[in-house]
Amino acid sequence: MDRFIEKNGKKLRYGFTTGTCAAAAAKASAWMLSHGTELESIEIDTPKGWILSIPITDIEISADSVKCAVIKDAGDDPDVTHGMKVYAEVRWADTYTLKGGIGIGRVTKPGLAVPIGEPAINPVPRDMIKKAVHDVIPTGKTVEVTISAPEGVERGKKTFNPKLGIVGGLSIIGTSGIVEPMSEEALKETMRVELRMLLANDVDTVIFSPGNYGRDYARDIALDDTKIVKTSNFIGFMMDEAQRQGVKRILWIGHLGKMVKVASGIFQTHSKFADGRMETLTAHLALMEAPITLIRKVMDSNTTDEAIDHIKEAGYMDVFNVIASTISNKCSERVHQEVEVGTIIFTKAHGYLGECKNARTLEEGFKL
Repeated sequence: MDRFIEKNGKKLRYGFTTGTCAAAAAKASAWMLSHGTELESIEIDTPKGWILSIPITDIEISADSVKCAVIKDAGDDPDVTHGMKVYAEVRWADTYTLKGGIGIGRVTKPGLAVPIGEPAINPVPRDMIKKAVHDVIPTGKTVEVTISAPEGVERGKKTFNPKLGIVGGLSIIGTSGIVEPMSEEALKETMRVELRMLLANDVDTVIFSPGNYGRDYARDIALDDTKIVKTSNFIGFMMDEAQRQGVKRILWIGHLGKMVKVASGIFQTHSKFADGRMETLTAHLALMEAPITLIRKVMDSNTTDEAIDHIKEAGYMDVFNVIASTISNKCSERVHQEVEVGTIIFTKAHGYLGECKNARTLEEGFKL
């Protein structure tokens, strides 16, 4: 893929996701099943709006099905799936069906975007695959699609899939269809510059959010998104940088899955460094003298959204206000109380969860 981005003086190449691989392979197989001839490449639309021409390999054509592969290209982004072949086998069927073959994990625990028992192919790739095949087969016809990735059996063991209850292989993922390369130092420099630009324009009160979910949530509640800085997983680094540059007030708006780690003093929230999500939730519930049955259910939860279901059912939703206060206190301690901090936490599935006492005052300052 010959698209590049320059970051911190480095020219880095974009790649494409496993979801794009699966959709492209499925589209190519469907086209060859319909036309009876081989393809060297296929064009695929990505949710980002880019149209890619992707090479096809390992073509197998039989009387009633076609199978081919796409080689995953992560560009200059480190990725455990880079260079792996993602296959799609397509055959005529009475109703459209999507299946997972060898190397595609299967969901065994609740709380994920895909139901238990289904192949771990996320919603956006599912939509991409279905659209791609129906764009090239005759009107009125439909197919059965099986996605596989034999190398995924071993590569999946190097991910957090087993911990999430995804067994037997990898997940097919990607919300934009594109992998954007980003070195850690380049990312930190980008965030540092964003903060510097705000301060240069006499802005000393900012919204910090770990990612797109927080930014979107801030927009949904009509806050000024020109004052949002995405911090990625570098919570501690950005608190230090804010203190160094002279930021006076910070409102954290973040997904519980990331922010709850900060409540236990984890300031680099990438899963490869630390977790502690359920331990932190259960510790706060225990301090509220919650029933041991609830504490055990939360501790055994697969995701924070599953934990929230148990907490909500038991009537302990106030724990999220307490956790938000703990997050603000931990961040304030990090910078020796030199920056005023507020916190709002939410999830995509449950929406607003809670906030610290300082959050409402800070939020008013960002209202449009």
